[in-house]
Amino acid sequence: MASLKEKIGYALGDAAAGGITWKIMSIAFPLFFTNVFGLTFADAGALMLIARLFDVVTDPLMGSLADRTQSRWGTYRPWLIYGAIPFGLVFALLLYTPDFGPVGKRIWAYSLYLLMMALYTAVNVPYGSLLGVMTDDDNEKNQFSSFRMVGAYAMGFITLLSFPYLQKFVGGTEQHQYAVLGAFFGAIAAVGTLACGLLTKERLKPVRAEKFTFRPFIDLFKNKPWIYLTLIGICTNFFNGFRYAVAGYLFEYCLHGNVTVSGLIINFTVFMTFGELTCMIFGGVSPKFTEWVGSKRKAFMWAAVICLVFSIGFFFIPMDPAYIWVMVAVVILTSVGIGLYSPLLWSMYADVADYATEKNGTSSTGLIFSSGTMAQKFGTAISGSLVALFLGLAGASMITDEMGNTVVDPASITDSVLNMVWMLFSILPAVIALLIIILTYLYPIKK
Repeated sequence: MASLKEKIGYALGDAAAGGITWKIMSIAFPLFFTNVFGLTFADAGALMLIARLFDVVTDPLMGSLADRTQSRWGTYRPWLIYGAIPFGLVFALLLYTPDFGPVGKRIWAYSLYLLMMALYTAVNVPYGSLLGVMTDDDNEKNQFSSFRMVGAYAMGFITLLSFPYLQKFVGGTEQHQYAVLGAFFGAIAAVGTLACGLLTKERLKPVRAEKFTFRPFIDLFKNKPWIYLTLIGICTNFFNGFRYAVAGYLFEYCLHGNVTVSGLIINFTVFMTFGELTCMIFGGVSPKFTEWVGSKRKAFMWAAVICLVFSIGFFFIPMDPAYIWVMVAVVILTSVGIGLYSPLLWSMYADVADYATEKNGTSSTGLIFSSGTMAQKFGTAISGSLVALFLGLAGASMITDEMGNTVVDPASITDSVLNMVWMLFSILPAVIALLIIILTYLYPIKK
């Protein structure tokens, strides 16, 4: 029986990766790269697309490598323990804007972003795989998944809520603010990752293949539950990715900057914080909701229906700061669905890993969980890339200011760009939610 300390320790892993690094990368990076760092929309879009092609190779290789690791720390934990400091350090460097020309900035951004993705893989694939070896009890897996999501959303709430106030506290230019906050949050992420590695236990021994072969990769594509769950995972991350990536532009262009209500600064990070808090609460409720509904599959479908309905509802809110609390209310209601399905996804990956072990005779837990991490990065970063490309297609363009910096041309932010932003936050996620419902209905593991 796992202790509360261990469950909290496991939660710290996703508090670091999901609640800090990935949350900032999802919501702040698109706007940071174009409006602060100085990349063009095309450069920012290409950067995230190239990184995803890179992940298609590195994520499954990392999963296979993790499955074959043997050390005094276990199979998966050493990757968290030894990867923690590089993980936090590269994240900090990625939010630093060097005093380089356009070519130098491109090299800096591309190199560090790819390195960050590699380190995220090296830490997060083993972290997800831990769930498969900490317990063989299905209820306890759900509890660990729930703690994981609560940790991620609680830290995401703290990160996004504090971000604008910390920027104000740091002062100076936006480039200086992002650099300081990168170092601050990078240090916290490193400590959380290290604590997770030290506080968790691996109770089950993976059934290892005697030597490396490509057989586990071939078996994946014969694993029908894995195929459906991977598609579901990609869609859930597309759903979140579009909303997070476009939130900064929604405030910058549609709402004309930050909205201040009774002294509360509501910018794009605070706006999404309301959703983080909701996800944290309903992530904790998810195991009970699943018991009440009767199965993970049914619970997932109902959660996706909630996301579909309220995403469509957001589209009909007037594009006016006076309606900010209506927007917040709809974000909260949408996040009820996200909070309910998020813990289920990782618990379902554990089910797929058990199914694969039973069918094939050897463990491919790390490889299967790597597809979850790949789906997370693929969905989130491709959506960020597509947001930049869609805004460019809608007419947004860049100019060079008097200091020689590449900036967004205010004259290019026309009604067509504003409507594109609004649809990327509402209608497109609604279409993705509908796909999630269909795929979950077809998912073959019924428990």
